[in-house]
Amino acid sequence: MALFHRKRTAETSAPAAAAPAVDPALAALTGDYTIDPAHSSIGFTVRHAMVTNVRGAFGAHEGTLHLDGANPAASTATIDVQIASIDTGIADRDGHLKSADFFDAETYPLMTFRSTAVEQTGSATYRVTGDLTIKDVTKPLAIDLEFNGSATDVYGAERVGFEGSADILRSEWGLTWNAALETGGVMVSDKVKLTFDISAVKNA
Repeated sequence: MALFHRKRTAETSAPAAAAPAVDPALAALTGDYTIDPAHSSIGFTVRHAMVTNVRGAFGAHEGTLHLDGANPAASTATIDVQIASIDTGIADRDGHLKSADFFDAETYPLMTFRSTAVEQTGSATYRVTGDLTIKDVTKPLAIDLEFNGSATDVYGAERVGFEGSADILRSEWGLTWNAALETGGVMVSDKVKLTFDISAVKNA
């Protein structure tokens, strides 16, 4: 009985896992930032006809970051994307994506993301959770991001960079159009990978 008692005491007194150390480079960058759309990209990849991937991007977007390097949980992010700026390299396909079959860009011109929580998952990796709104449907989304570093550009602006991705099921946001294939399966996968490559400039 004494041995059992000592074992329980050792197990219950084990220290909790330490939180990841904050990247010193990021800790020094606390402040408000504006996403630079000319040097950022918001894209997507979706399986087509069960055999290949189609890639595209949204050319018009804007957003803000508030970085708290010492306390990442206090950081925030907002992104607004113009649906009409979708570009897959094929004009007819872009037109179909903008139509009521998919995004209905005329009725719902914006896709938005508003962060609700930030969690540090590694020395330079983070999970940003928030609300993604497409076609007036809002659902939670978690984006895994990596801090790529910071630099002062030739104009004296302080920049930070992040890149990451998230998977969604487009049907959950009302993007349900599809067509059956004669060989089985469907024309467009429900699963879509969203990709983010962000350069943001510190506000004066």
